[in-house]
Amino acid sequence: MNLLFFLTPKSEVAYVEENDSLRQVLEKMEYHGYTAVPLLSPDGRYIGTITEGDVLWKLKKENFPDLREMENISVMQIARKRDNKAVHANVDMEGLLERVTRQNFVPVVDDERTFIGIVTRKDVILYLMKELRKKQEQEK
Repeated sequence: MNLLFFLTPKSEVAYVEENDSLRQVLEKMEYHGYTAVPLLSPDGRYIGTITEGDVLWKLKKENFPDLREMENISVMQIARKRDNKAVHANVDMEGLLERVTRQNFVPVVDDERTFIGIVTRKDVILYLMKELRKKQEQEK
């Protein structure tokens, strides 16, 4: 099985870029309903992951600024507690499963570390459930 079978391409992924503001991060997370999003450089390389917790601690540290003040706080000023580790597009299934058990989503990068999309834990679990059902039907 190839990782690309599970890939949600970059064009369908909500992400933030390093030149975005704290306000933009909050609005994107709120709009999409995500608790974590990939952080990319302007040239599309994967930098790390911004989580709700990271944002909350930054807001507390800044004494809960209003939205206008948040426009002046760079996403790069947000301390990230834990980045989702990326995998290369040619990773084997064992490598993917090792990551997906520890992360809600796995960023996927190419040879230049350019972000090409994500694999979600949900998609892998749904696939495994489907395969299990097929096997159970065959055994009947």
